[in-house]
Amino acid sequence: MGGTSNEREVSLVSGANVSKALSSDTSLEVIPVTLDADDLSALPAGVDACYIALHGGWGENGGVQAALDARGIPYTGPGAVASKVNMDKIATKRILDAAAVPTAAWAVVGPEAADMPQDQLPLPLPVVVKAPRDGSSVGVYRVESFAQWADAVREATRIDREKFGGAGEALVEAFIPGREMTVGVLGGEALPVLEICAPNGWYGYDEKYNSNETRYPFPDEPFLPEMQRIAVQAFKATGCRGVARVDFRVTPEGRMYVLELNTSPGMTGHSLVPKAASKVGMDFSALCARILSLAACDSPANAGEVR
Repeated sequence: MGGTSNEREVSLVSGANVSKALSSDTSLEVIPVTLDADDLSALPAGVDACYIALHGGWGENGGVQAALDARGIPYTGPGAVASKVNMDKIATKRILDAAAVPTAAWAVVGPEAADMPQDQLPLPLPVVVKAPRDGSSVGVYRVESFAQWADAVREATRIDREKFGGAGEALVEAFIPGREMTVGVLGGEALPVLEICAPNGWYGYDEKYNSNETRYPFPDEPFLPEMQRIAVQAFKATGCRGVARVDFRVTPEGRMYVLELNTSPGMTGHSLVPKAASKVGMDFSALCARILSLAACDSPANAGEVR
């Protein structure tokens, strides 16, 4: 837990919760490990498996996964290649399109797009402009008017260039009006669908982690089984294993679009996978134990590419 990303504080909460839950199993020796750098120097010798409660950065972009693969230590969640792909919103979009998973129309722009005239924008407004390699809704900007376009592009491309050493790109995505829903996928099987009802209809960082006004009801709609099927399809298409969360937007007509996948879902009091698991009678300790039971690693020769 911990790490160096802007999600460190959330990770510390997730890690403490998971550590406490797993410690209820007396057959396990649980050792909380807080990382303060992007390496495994803090990891003690003789570890049988690692529960990854890191969020963002090295903990979610394939870095820690590749380091654990090199040591032959099983870990929770997707492998290094799938983690890297899903942390990169542009790469994820390409894979979802290739697998015929429904996702919002999108384009990639560079910093020069900030000076683009309105009639040359890649998509009609409103759009969402995203730094392609950040998480937890950091670097995500809703652009409803042309006056907001330039600042959003400049900031998103700056984050990509300065924080992630990228080419200074931004993902521009059509804004899908309607409802936000999410599906946890555990061991290749979909958990119940949760709806996200955030204040003012925007599920940003504060709404995720700090607000007590955001509600998470379980909807009752005829399209939910199809949403669960699509979630599993996206999970498999991007090479996931273990646990991940698939986020959707749903139009008033019931059309579903995958926004992105989270390969290291939060385990805090606000987190969604634990809420969904509880709906099927799996308490927090049982959920953590199940995720741990799915721990695996890849040898460098078998890591391969996402299919």
